[in-house]
Amino acid sequence: MTFKELNVIEPILQALIQEGYSTPTPIQQEAIPIILNNSDILGCAQTGTGKTAAFSIPILQMLYSKVKQGRDKEIKALILTPTRELAIQIGESFAAYGKNTLLIHTVIFGGVGQQPQTRDLKRGVDILIATPGRLLDLINQGYINLKTIDFFVLDEADRMLDMGFIHDIKRILPLLPKKRQTLMFSATMPQEIASLANSMLTNPVKVAVDPVSSTVDSIEQFVYFAEKREKTSLLIDLLNDKNKKSVLVFSRTKHGADKIAKALSRAGIGSDAIHGNKSQNARQAALSKFKKHTTRVLIATDIAARGLDIDQLSHVINYDLPEVPETYIHRIGRTGRAGYGGVALSFCDPEELPRLKDIQKLLGRKISVERNQHYKAAI
Repeated sequence: MTFKELNVIEPILQALIQEGYSTPTPIQQEAIPIILNNSDILGCAQTGTGKTAAFSIPILQMLYSKVKQGRDKEIKALILTPTRELAIQIGESFAAYGKNTLLIHTVIFGGVGQQPQTRDLKRGVDILIATPGRLLDLINQGYINLKTIDFFVLDEADRMLDMGFIHDIKRILPLLPKKRQTLMFSATMPQEIASLANSMLTNPVKVAVDPVSSTVDSIEQFVYFAEKREKTSLLIDLLNDKNKKSVLVFSRTKHGADKIAKALSRAGIGSDAIHGNKSQNARQAALSKFKKHTTRVLIATDIAARGLDIDQLSHVINYDLPEVPETYIHRIGRTGRAGYGGVALSFCDPEELPRLKDIQKLLGRKISVERNQHYKAAI
C-alpha cells in the first residue's frame, strides 16, 4: 500500500516523498483512513511505529481545505504531549509534512521564556502542540482560547498518567468544544487509560498494532549480571569498544544520570546527560549533538528520553532496569528503527532480579545472558 492509495492529497504526498517516505507503517495504514472519515480513534501503538505521522497527515489534510477557503487566527488543532522534547519532535513532523500547505503551527512548553510563544499565538496559528503546564498557564493569562478546536490529540497517554498530568488533562477537557474529533494514542492500555478514553472519546474506532509485549525483531538483547558497585566499570569497559558508535544509556534517576556522566568523563569517555533538572537549552543542545553523532554517548532518564527519534542508534544500555516492565519495551525501541539493526544491553544486580523476571514474562522469553570473566554472576 502507498500513501496515495490512502487518499493523501498531492501537497502532502510531495512532502512525504521529499522526506523519503513511500510506504505507510501499519498504524498509518489503519489510522489515516479512520481519521479522514471524521471518527474518533483510540490507538495503541508502541513508540517508533510512526504514530505521529498517523495523526499529523490527516489533520494537515483536513485543515488544508479549510485554510484555502480563508485564513483566521483561531486554533483548529491541539496536540497535547507530555514532554518538551516530544513536543518539539511533533512540531518538526508537522513542519515537514505540511511544508507545501498554508498551515501554521507552533510549539509551546515550559522551562523557557513565554514571549516568543505568545508572539506566535498573537500572530495566529492553526495547529498548537503543547505540554499541559504551559498550555494551562497561557490559557489562564488569556493568550489561548480552545473553543475553536476541531481536532484534539492526546499523545503518549500512558506517560501522561505516569507523570501526574491526569489532573491537568481533566482541567483542559471542559475547555474544549463538545463537537470535536478526538484522537488518543498510547503505547500501553492499562485500566486508567481505558477509563480516560471513555470520558474523552465518542464511539471511537480502536486500532492496535505491535502488541505491547513485542519488540523489533532486529534488536539483539543481552543481560549482564553484575553487582551494583560493578556497573560503572562494566559500562566503561563496554564503551571503550569504539564499534558502539551511538549509545543511549538509561538511568533510573536524575542523580544517577549525572553520576554516570561524571564517571565516564573521568574515564575519558565524552557524554552528555539529560533529565528534568537540566535547562531546556541544555537538553536540546545535548540532543542535537547526539542526533548529529558528534556525541557518542547520551545518558537519560525515562521521562527525558520518551519519544526520542534518533537515526541509526546502534546501542541502548539499561544501566538500571526499569521498575515497570513495559518501560523496557519503550527503552529498547529507541534502536532497531527504519530497517537498521540494534543491540540492547541490560545490567542486572541481585536486587533487580524480580524486575528482570517481570520483563522476561512480558517478552514471553528469556533474554540471553552475556557471560564475562571480569564480573561475578548474580545468579
